[in-house]
Amino acid sequence: MSREELARAMTAEPAEARRILLRLWEEGPAVDRCAAAHFLADRQESPEEELRWDLRALEVARAADPAEVRGFFPSLHLNLGDVYRRLGDVRRAREHLAEAQAEIGTLADDGYGRMIRDGIARLAQRLAVTDTSG
Repeated sequence: MSREELARAMTAEPAEARRILLRLWEEGPAVDRCAAAHFLADRQESPEEELRWDLRALEVARAADPAEVRGFFPSLHLNLGDVYRRLGDVRRAREHLAEAQAEIGTLADDGYGRMIRDGIARLAQRLAVTDTSG
């Protein structure tokens, strides 16, 4: 993975970050394309556009070498679950929450792993509120 380019995109001005991520999306190997789409999703102005990029990231991850993207799936499904929740598609949000929970064992016990686990727990709580509020 082009970690240097991804790191640079995370600290760059929005236009430069988008340029770097789009180039990685268009030209990079599968793992870079997945990461670029994942990061591009977070930079979209509408949930519909965010969903498009999140779905692209998942599609690339599913087609990639499993060893390269193994730890991506909890986060990919978490993001999809959250965006579907925000779009009002609770059924799909729950499906992706279940997928994220099923993949939680691929996460290391580090800062990233804790962040994703916490996000999965928050999504579960938000969807539980949906269950009780109708």
